[in-house]
Amino acid sequence: MKVSGRNVVLVVLGLLVAAAATAWWTYNYEYVETEVTLRPRGEASYNPLYALKLALQADGVQATSRQRLQLDDVPPGAQDTVLVLNDPRTLSVEDVNDLLDWVEDGGHLLVRTPPLERGEATRAGELFEALQLRPVASFGCMRIAQPQGGRDRSDKGKHDHDRDDDGEPAEHAVAFCGGTRFRMLGVEPLQSWGDLDNGYAYARLAHGEGTVDVVADFNFLTNASLERPASSTLARQLLQPGWKRGTVHLVYAANMPSLWRLLLETAWMAWLPALLALAAWLWLRTQRFGPRLPSPEPARRALLEHVQASGEHLWRYGRASALYAAVREVFMARLRRRDPLAAALDGRAQAEAIALRTGVTIADVEHALQTPRPNDGADFRHRIARLLQLRQQL
Repeated sequence: MKVSGRNVVLVVLGLLVAAAATAWWTYNYEYVETEVTLRPRGEASYNPLYALKLALQADGVQATSRQRLQLDDVPPGAQDTVLVLNDPRTLSVEDVNDLLDWVEDGGHLLVRTPPLERGEATRAGELFEALQLRPVASFGCMRIAQPQGGRDRSDKGKHDHDRDDDGEPAEHAVAFCGGTRFRMLGVEPLQSWGDLDNGYAYARLAHGEGTVDVVADFNFLTNASLERPASSTLARQLLQPGWKRGTVHLVYAANMPSLWRLLLETAWMAWLPALLALAAWLWLRTQRFGPRLPSPEPARRALLEHVQASGEHLWRYGRASALYAAVREVFMARLRRRDPLAAALDGRAQAEAIALRTGVTIADVEHALQTPRPNDGADFRHRIARLLQLRQQL
């Protein structure tokens, strides 16, 4: 097979262009790894304490989570810990009494303060009334720092030297920014975090043989915040009384959106085309308003006009007897239906029976039943009118 020099040149040029493009691509671009945060799925999408449960289980702590307290179905043990994430005011009086009785036997309870209410003072609820705590409308963030010698850190101290793992100022290591603080009425806490002027953001209270931890909010325990080192450290300190001595019960409020909101947010690719198809179908079925159509032309000749014209035609050609015979037959047909005996008679006897039934004289009946004289219009009309009158009186 003979190969021409021109083809060889084209192949060489193509290889050179491909090599140049590859070298340019390799020089200007490099492979990098990119992390893409996916939306949570499964239990992580509706359980805000899912990450805390996994972290506790990975650390060797028995932890369970559920939506409701359910003390009758899942009673906690004497060494267990119960964390109630939702508003404590939603607890019934029976649940509050059972929780406090359980704490007196050695349990550890963690609750948050109720959120502020607009237009009125924040209600304390049954649990806070029993613990002698009062929510106050005070805001402000508390800085979370690594513990030093077990000493509590207050927001009144100086923490400008706090640093994170990278040596930068720990500006993100704050908590209780949006929570409701509280005051203690005649209660001496084991530990506290805050002051009398601005209220307390945290307090550990002794109740019988157990303890109750009251926190301004639990945002640092949720899935998105627990990965911060300061949040995990604070969570570890809160769970210290019952650490690895029992089961940690994480009770969260199911914050599932309504069905209509789910359809609006996630199913729009299905309902939007269906809505457009419905609108198009309604548009096709809707009556359109255009120019006024002309009225249809009325019939050129009514039925009575047709009958009149036919009668005039027969009269003009000397067929009046046919018209009379038709009217007389109509009269006799009704007579046979109304008085069969009179219809069976003949002559004067029939005329007498018809006269007796209708109240007309016998002479008028005989005159109406006789064929009119030819070419006598008045006599023809008189006999026809009399027959129609007798027919109505039958």
